[in-house]
Amino acid sequence: MSAPGNNARSSYIAAALIILGVGVVFFLMPGIMLWLGQFSPWLAAVFGTLAVLAFFLLFWLRGRYQRNRDAGSGQD
Repeated sequence: MSAPGNNARSSYIAAALIILGVGVVFFLMPGIMLWLGQFSPWLAAVFGTLAVLAFFLLFWLRGRYQRNRDAGSGQD
């Protein structure tokens, strides 16, 4: 069994990596959307929409995983 502080530290590291990765994608997103917009404005809009939805989906899945993990270990 791991120490309680270790679990919190792991959560902070995971959240920081997720935010850093999403930040890089969002930093590059305008250029990618402009490039895609040369082919099709709809394609650029779909890419932007999927990128934003992926951000929320990632945190939703992470929260769901943590809830299931905590429920299985008997913690409240």
